Amino acid sequence: MGEILALVEARLLTALGEPDARAAVTFLGTDRIEVLRFVDGDVVRYATLGMSAQPMADPTAVLADPVKGPRAELVLSVRAGLSDTDKVLRPLAVLAASPQVEGLVVAPGASLDVGEPLWPGAPFSSVLVAESGGLVEDLELDAPMDPVMFLPLLPMTHNEAAWKRVRGAQELQERWLSHGTDLRDPLRGSVPLD
Repeated sequence: MGEILALVEARLLTALGEPDARAAVTFLGTDRIEVLRFVDGDVVRYATLGMSAQPMADPTAVLADPVKGPRAELVLSVRAGLSDTDKVLRPLAVLAASPQVEGLVVAPGASLDVGEPLWPGAPFSSVLVAESGGLVEDLELDAPMDPVMFLPLLPMTHNEAAWKRVRGAQELQERWLSHGTDLRDPLRGSVPLD
C-alpha cells in the first residue's frame, strides 16, 4: 500500500510540481486520506492521496478483491483568490473515502455529493467526475493491479446536478462547453438549462 502511494505521489509531483500545503484526514474505519494543494499561477489544484491505496470494490460482491479493481485519486482545479476554497479539503477527503466507507466505485460520469457547500459560500455541493488522462496521466501498476486514474472533479450547482440526473453527464458537459462555462470559477452560477 505504501509503495503504491509513493508512486502516486511521485506522479502528482511530476505533473503538478511541489505542493505548497497538505492536510491529512482520517475517518473511523478508513485509511488516512491526504489532500495536497498545488498553486499554478491563478489556479489552485487540490489532489487526494490515499484513495488509491485499496482497489474500489463492487458493492454487490461478497468479498472485496484486495488486488484487482479500479483505483483512483481525485483532482479539483479552481481559480485562486476568489473564494476560501481551502475549506474544500475535508469535503474532498470525504469523497475520497467514499469507496471505503460506502462501497462506491467512483468512475467518470458519476455524481458525488457531500450534502453541504464544497467551501464557504460555494454554489456547489456536488461534483461531476470527468475522464482521467488529461492533467495527470494514469499510473500503470504491476499486473494484476489496475492503473491508478486521476479523476478531475467538475463542481455542479444544484440545478446542474438535477439536470445531469435526467439528461446524463455527456449532455451537461456539452452544455457547459457550448456556453463557454468557466468550470474553475469558484463562484460561477448555473449554466442555462432550458
